[in-house]
Amino acid sequence: MKTVLAYDLGTGGNKASLYSEEGQCLGAVFVPYETLYPQAGWHEQRPEDWWNAVVESTRRLFASSKTAPESVECLAVSGHSLGCVPLDRSGALLRESTPIWSDKRPEAQAAAFFDKIDPGDWYDRTGNGFPAPHYIVFKAMWYRDSEPERFEATDKIIGTKDYINYRLTGRIATDYSYASGCGAYNLKNWAYDSELVEATGLPGSLFPEILPSTDILGTLTEAAAATLGLPRNVKVACGGVDNSCMALGARNIAEGRVYASLGSSAWIAVCSGQPLLERRAKPYVFAHVIPNMFTSAVAIFSSGSTFRWVRDHVCPDLVDAAQKDGDDPYDRMTGLARQSPVGAKGLLFNPSMAGGSSLDASPHIRGALLGLDLGHTRNDIIRAAMEGIALNMRLVLDELRALCPVADEMVTVGGSSRSALWRSILADALNIRIVKTNIGQEAGSLGAAAVAAVGAGLWPDFAPIDQIHHVDDISEPTADNKTLYESLLPAFRQAAQAQAQLGDALHALQSIRTGPID
Repeated sequence: MKTVLAYDLGTGGNKASLYSEEGQCLGAVFVPYETLYPQAGWHEQRPEDWWNAVVESTRRLFASSKTAPESVECLAVSGHSLGCVPLDRSGALLRESTPIWSDKRPEAQAAAFFDKIDPGDWYDRTGNGFPAPHYIVFKAMWYRDSEPERFEATDKIIGTKDYINYRLTGRIATDYSYASGCGAYNLKNWAYDSELVEATGLPGSLFPEILPSTDILGTLTEAAAATLGLPRNVKVACGGVDNSCMALGARNIAEGRVYASLGSSAWIAVCSGQPLLERRAKPYVFAHVIPNMFTSAVAIFSSGSTFRWVRDHVCPDLVDAAQKDGDDPYDRMTGLARQSPVGAKGLLFNPSMAGGSSLDASPHIRGALLGLDLGHTRNDIIRAAMEGIALNMRLVLDELRALCPVADEMVTVGGSSRSALWRSILADALNIRIVKTNIGQEAGSLGAAAVAAVGAGLWPDFAPIDQIHHVDDISEPTADNKTLYESLLPAFRQAAQAQAQLGDALHALQSIRTGPID
C-alpha cells in the first residue's frame, strides 16, 4: 500500500495526517506551539517550533499507526500565510522568532510604499485584501529599516511551509499560492510584479523561486529522514498556502464552487478562473493550488470566538455542568437556542467583537446586542448571537454573489459545522443549501494530501476529491424562515453602520487622557 503524508501547519500547531492512495485518512496527530507577543501588534512564532512540531507529530503518528513509514510515497505541507522567515546565504535562520500572518508592525513601511503606489492599483494587481501591514514585503521592509545588520545578511525571505520544505529537502522555493500573499505578486501575470518590487526598495533576489504546488522539490535529506523516521526516497511536493489547500480539501475544484470555514473567525471562499476583485469590500485572493484557478474570500474576524465569549460570560453554569457530566457546553447552548423563536424575538446581535474586516465600514466596529428588552431571555441572547454571525456571513456571501455566479450549495468545514442548528440557521439566513460532509475539520490536511498525491503521480488530477467527500447532511432553506431573515437583513445592515460610527467615536475617546477624579 502506498500512502501520502500531509502536514497542516496552522497558527495553533501542526497536524500530521496519513492518507491512503484512495484519500482515506488513516490517522492524525496534532502538536501545538505558542505565539509570542513581544510588543503591541507584534505576533511572532519560532520556526524551530514548527519544525519540532512536524518531527514530533510524525513520530507520534507512526508510533500509533498500523501503517509502516516505508509506505509513504510523497508528502506536502499546507502552511499558514504571510510568514516572513529570513535566511542567510548558507540557509541559516537569522531570527529566532519571525512575524506570522496577524503581525501588523510595518505600518510606517506600508505608508511609505503607498506614497509611490496607488493603494487601489496595488489591490487590483495583488488581490491582497487584508490591511497592508500584514503582507510579507512590508515585514521585509521593516527588517531592512529596523534591523539593518540582520537584513544585510539576508539572502532569502520565505514562508512558513517553505521553511519546512527547506528543512526537509535543502531546497529553497515557494509555490504560486504562497507567493500570491507576498504583497508584490501580480495575480493575472502569475509572477512577481517588478514595479511593485522596485517600489519596496527591496532586491528582487530576496524573493524565492516560484513553482507549481505539485512540483516535486526533491526527496528527504539524510538528516531529515533520520529525524522523522521516514525513508530517504519520500518525495516532497511544493505544497501550498493554507487558504488554497483548505479550498481544495473543501471541494472547491470547479468554477463557482463555494465553501464556508466556521472557526474562531469565519470566511466564505469561491473558486474561479479569474480573481474576484472589488475595491470596497476587498475580497482577499490567493492563487489556487489548482493550476489557472483562484480562491477569493471575504471574512469576518470573530464568529466562533464571539460564540465562545457568550459561552464563557453568559453561560458559565452550562460550562460547569458540562464539565461534570462530560458533555459539550455548546450542545447545551444550542439546546436553549432552539427554545427561542426564529429572529430571537427581534433581538439583534452584532458579532464584531474582534473589530472590523474589509467588509465593515470601520476597523473599530465592536459587537453589540440591539433591541434588548425585559422580555428577552438567555435563550434569545444565545440564538441572537448565532443569527448575528449568520447574518454577517450573509453580507459576505452577497458581496461574492455580486462578483460571480455562485453555486446553489455550500460545503461547511470547521467546528461550528458539526451543529445541526448552526447549519439550519446558515441555510435560512444565507438562502443557500448547506452541505455537511465527512471531511469536517480535515479540509486543509486533505488539500495537502491531494497536492502530494498529484505530485507523486498517484492521482492524475484533483477530481478524486469529489469521491472522497460523502454527504452526511443537507440543510435546505425554509421558506418562512428565509423570509424572516430577509426582513431582518436591512436592520442588521443599518445596525452595523451605526456600530462602525460608534466604534470610531469610542476609539477616539480612548486617546483622550483625563485627570484623576476627586
